[in-house]
Formats: sequence, C-alpha cells, structure tokens
Amino acid sequence: MAKAYTPGLKVSSRTVFRARRQLPVTGDVLVTAGQRVEARDTVARTFIEGDVTPVPLASLLSVPASDVPGLLLVKLGDRVAAGDVIARTKGIFGFGKKELTSPAAGTVESVSATTGQMMLRGEPIPVEVKAYVAGTVIDVLPGEGAVVETDAVFVQGILGIGGETVGTLRMAVTEPSMRLEAKHVTSAMKGCIVVGGARITAEAVRAARDAGAAAIVSGGIDDADLRDILGYDLGVAITGTEKIGITIIITEGFGDIAMAARTFAILKEYEGREASVNGAAVLGSGSKARVLEVVLEADGGRRVTVPRANIELIET
Repeated sequence: MAKAYTPGLKVSSRTVFRARRQLPVTGDVLVTAGQRVEARDTVARTFIEGDVTPVPLASLLSVPASDVPGLLLVKLGDRVAAGDVIARTKGIFGFGKKELTSPAAGTVESVSATTGQMMLRGEPIPVEVKAYVAGTVIDVLPGEGAVVETDAVFVQGILGIGGETVGTLRMAVTEPSMRLEAKHVTSAMKGCIVVGGARITAEAVRAARDAGAAAIVSGGIDDADLRDILGYDLGVAITGTEKIGITIIITEGFGDIAMAARTFAILKEYEGREASVNGAAVLGSGSKARVLEVVLEADGGRRVTVPRANIELIET
C-alpha cells in the first residue's frame, strides 16, 4: 500500500474476500457448501415477530376492565383485519350498543380483565440475508447463514453512511482531483455505484439519490455538506444505519481532498463491473486507522476525532 493512503485502510487490486452472512435470529439456510451465488441471491431467511398494537378496550368502550372479556367478538389466536368489529357492548334493553373496530391487522395475542387492554400482534416480518458478493459458499452456518468467498478488488474508506447495496461501477469524473457535483450526475446512473474524485457536494448527493443511484464513492466531503445531507451532526458515530436513500463512501477524509490516484485508477479499471458497497463503520469492523483526538479549547474543551489524513503540523 502506497504511503499516500490513510494508514490502516486497505486498497488492493486483488484479494480473497470472505463475507460472513448471518441472520439476526435462527432461520433457514437456503444454500449449500460449494454453491455459486450472485450478490443479490438470498442465502438465508427467517421471520421475526410482528409489532404489537395495544387496544385499550375498556377505555374506548367506557366499561369496567372486568367486563371486557364478555364483550369480545373474537377470541385468543383469531386473526383480524383493520376495521373488523372486535367488541360490542350490550346496551340497555338492546339499545345504545357500542361497537369497536380493530385499529390494525393482526392476531389477538392477549386480553386482560385487569387492565381492559387487548394486544394485537402484527404479521411476522420476513428477514432475508443476501450473499452481498458474487462468489462461492465455502461454509454453511446451520440455522444462521453462510460464508461466501470471492476474489475481489477491495477498497476501504475512512467514512461511510448507509448500508449494504450492489450496483454497476460508473465513473462520474475523469480525474481524482475533480469535485463530484450535481452536473456530473445523469439519469443513466440509476442503480449504479457512482465514483467521484475529490470533495462531493450535498447537491451531488441529492442529484444521485433522485437519479436512483445505489451509492457514491468519492475522496472527501465537507462537514457542512454532511450535516446538510443528514439533517443533523453525525460527528464520528458512523454506523452505517443512516437512512438517506443512498450509501456514501469517503475514501480520504473531510475537506476538498482528492481520491488517492491508485484507488481512482483501480475503480476506473473496473468500470462497468458489479460492485458491492457497505457504509458500515470502518473502525467498527476491526480494521485500524490512525486518528488524532483534538481538544477544542475555544469550544469548551470539546473533544473530536480527526482522520490522520486531515492533520497538518505547523511549526512556529
């Protein structure tokens, strides 16, 4: 790795990459060892419990909680649709009956004669794990997932926003020192991994998102633009869980920093090929990068962490 790169961040034109793909809870593994998979193939699937909707029957029907069980038109385990009548009061001499409809679809999970409340459990939520990369399944994790191995070009960034995505590499600029601006984004970049050069602007991010691009990779980003994109100050808590409609990878750091020439050349060489991108924290993944913790005396002693690539020593 050339000295121009941020230490600890890997940039390789060829490496063996293994993606460990696991479900959050036990489920079904859909692949076998030795099987060839594509990035978008599902390797494992499960279901997690749906959301619970509390229904305050006693309050809504204006009756004592102990009366609720006798007013139900459904029983435990019944499935109801939103708008179905689930309870009815008896009224007086058959008059003044009051009906209550279900506010949501779900299964009647519990009814309490103490609180007068019903719990509706929503439909199970499907959870699928994709292969993420095209390769070969080298190990199956029973009930959990699989490990997919592939020969790949591997580029790590210093900062990431957003989750996993897959798309075709598409160069938006011709030089690593060129800013990525909105004018470089076209409708032809829908579903693509758009590669810029130096600083990426907030306008370019919005243009790429509107065009349907899957991700953006560029050299630098300004803190003000990052705040504009997210709508809040992210600081150093890069998690990869941000929901902005597009994944962003910054390879060098904050500011108008050109992408390293070798990184740009590698990405350009493979333009038109499918790439997998993940904006999850680089440091959180276990890789190491040099950073400097700075105490801002003018800001009440607030501490910030800055990538080494953004540090310049000024001697007096």
